[in-house]
Amino acid sequence: MKMQVTEIAKAVQAENMTQAWPNVSVTGVAFDSRQLKAGDLFIPLIGANDGHQFIQSAIDHGAVATLWASDHATSAPTELPVILVADTLVALQQLGQYYLKKINPKVVAVTGSNGKTTTKDMIANVLSTQYNVTKTHANFNNQIGVPITLLSMEPNTEVVVVEMGMDHFGELDFLSRLVQPDVAVITMIGEAHIEFFGTRDKIADAKMEIVHGLKADGAFIYNGDEPLLTARAATVEQRQRTFGLAATNTLVGSAVQTSRATTQFKASLWPTETYTIPMMGAYNVNNALAALLVADTFHIRPAAAQKALASFVPTENRTEWLTGQQGEAILSDVYNSNPTAAKRVLAAFSAIPTKGQRIVVLGDMLELGSQADALHASLASELDPTMIQSVYLNGQHMQVLAQDLTAKYPAAAIHYYPTAEQPQLIADLKQVVTADDEVLLKGSHGIHLENVLAALEA
Repeated sequence: MKMQVTEIAKAVQAENMTQAWPNVSVTGVAFDSRQLKAGDLFIPLIGANDGHQFIQSAIDHGAVATLWASDHATSAPTELPVILVADTLVALQQLGQYYLKKINPKVVAVTGSNGKTTTKDMIANVLSTQYNVTKTHANFNNQIGVPITLLSMEPNTEVVVVEMGMDHFGELDFLSRLVQPDVAVITMIGEAHIEFFGTRDKIADAKMEIVHGLKADGAFIYNGDEPLLTARAATVEQRQRTFGLAATNTLVGSAVQTSRATTQFKASLWPTETYTIPMMGAYNVNNALAALLVADTFHIRPAAAQKALASFVPTENRTEWLTGQQGEAILSDVYNSNPTAAKRVLAAFSAIPTKGQRIVVLGDMLELGSQADALHASLASELDPTMIQSVYLNGQHMQVLAQDLTAKYPAAAIHYYPTAEQPQLIADLKQVVTADDEVLLKGSHGIHLENVLAALEA
C-alpha cells in the first residue's frame, strides 16, 4: 500500500491530528512494534497489553505515523504525525475497507471447521496462474488479521483470498460485510469451537454468516456432502456450486489414491484428467475440489489449475512430512486439532505403508467444552493396534482415551502423560523410535506438540 497521512485520516474519520505536519507517505501498517518496518503506520491496539505503551519501539523501528486513541491524547508522541480516533481497532477496520474499495479486487472469502487454510492456499495458487493475487498470511483470519490482509495488497492486486475464522456468533457476519466477497467458500462443518456453540447445527449457522456480505451477483461454493450446509443453502439467493464425493455435487471427486507425499483424484467436470496434490489424505481432495470450483468460476484454464495444485506449498505445520534425528518419518500436524480433523489424519496415517511401527502422539483438543471427554474418547474408533502399534497421549482429556484404549491395546502400547509431563513423553519416545518408524504428531496448538517435534528433529 501507499497512502498519504491526510488520506488515511479522512478514511478513518479521524477527529483531528495533534499538530500540523507536512504530508507523509505510508507504505504499510503494523500493530506489533517489533515487526514494524520503516515507512509503516503504527496501530496501537488495546488487548492484554495497551499498544500505546510501545510507541517508542514503533518509532525506533521506523514508524512514520500512528493512529492514536483520543482518550490517550495526553500521552501522544510529538515526533511523528498522530491521527486521533475514537477506537484504533475500528479505525484499522475502516482503513482496510477503504483500501479494499480503492484497489477494488475480486474477493474470495474462505471459512470452515477444517481445511480453510489449505483451501485458501490452493485457491491462491490456482488463481495466481492468471491474476495478481494477495492471500491471508499465516492465521491472520480475524477482526484484526483480515484488515491487515487487505492493507497488505499491492496496488496491482486483482484478487484477494481472505481466510476467515470464528469462535462466536457474529464474527463471520462482521468480516463478510467488511470485505463483501464475490465468492464465499465453506469447506466443512466439524466440532471446532463447539465449546462456544454447543452443537454442530449452531456451528453451521455461524459458518453461514459468511454469505451475509456476499455480493448479489456472487457465488456460494460449499461442501455438498454436508447436510447441515445443503439445508441452509436453500435460503441463499446467490449462485451456488457444490463439491464433494456424492454424485449430486457440481464437482465430484473420484478415483482417490493417496501415498505419503501425494494424493491423486479425478474431477467430474474434467473427467479425462488426473489431479495430484502434494499432500497425503483423501480428506484433502475436498479442499482441492473447492479450489477447482473457484478456479472455474474465475475462468482459469483446467491445465493451469491442474499444474498449480500439483505445485502448491502447504502452510507450515499442517500435515507436513519431516525426518527425525533417527531417520524416522514424522507427520507433523501440530497447529490445531479437533475430533473430525484428528480422525481423518489418523485414518490417512494408518494407510501409509511402513517398514517399522506406526506411532501416534496425540495432544488434547481444546475448546470442546462439556463434550470434551466424550469427543476425545471417540478417537478410539480410528486407533487399530494392527495398524498403529504405539499410542502416546498428552493432556487432561486424553486420559479418557487412554482408558478406553485398554480394551483393544496391550497395556505396554498405551502411554499417557498429564499436560505438565510432556518432557517425560519426549524422553520415553526418543528411546524407542527407530529409522524405520513413522510418527504422527497431532494436537491443538495450546498443548505445544511442536516441542515434541523439535526434540525428535534435534
